Amino acid sequence: MTEISIVKYDSKYASAFATLNFEWLEKYFYVEAYDQVVLLNPEDKIIHPGGEILFAISGEEAIGTVALIKRGEGEFELSKMGVTDKYKGLKIGQKLMYACIHYASHELKAKRLFLDSNRKLTPAITLYHKVGFKEIPVPGDTPYERCNIRMELWL
Repeated sequence: MTEISIVKYDSKYASAFATLNFEWLEKYFYVEAYDQVVLLNPEDKIIHPGGEILFAISGEEAIGTVALIKRGEGEFELSKMGVTDKYKGLKIGQKLMYACIHYASHELKAKRLFLDSNRKLTPAITLYHKVGFKEIPVPGDTPYERCNIRMELWL
């Protein structure tokens, strides 16, 4: 297997961002209207408002991704994390998670990360706990119908 590198968003990866996320959304749930808007407009919805998208790259292929969506001063939503099935089980999600937390705290000066997820995504929930996220109540204004768990990490 080639080396896996973690890189910041580049427009050449815009379609991979959508594809990687559509893959897991369609496998476990369905693509919600909010997902469509964010995934098909990453620069307008994530990058330009002050967020970032990171990619796990193998060779020239984007094989995983995670986004940091700015939600307030020093506050970011960790979102749209996925690794293509072919590369599952190789700790790429963990590598993305650690890179994301480091980037959020050092580059974006984030004080708090939060995420909305679903308990049926057991490997993801386990990873979030492992890196220090704690469960908090799910607010009524979450944009995701599938959300049944919210977690946060203070940096």
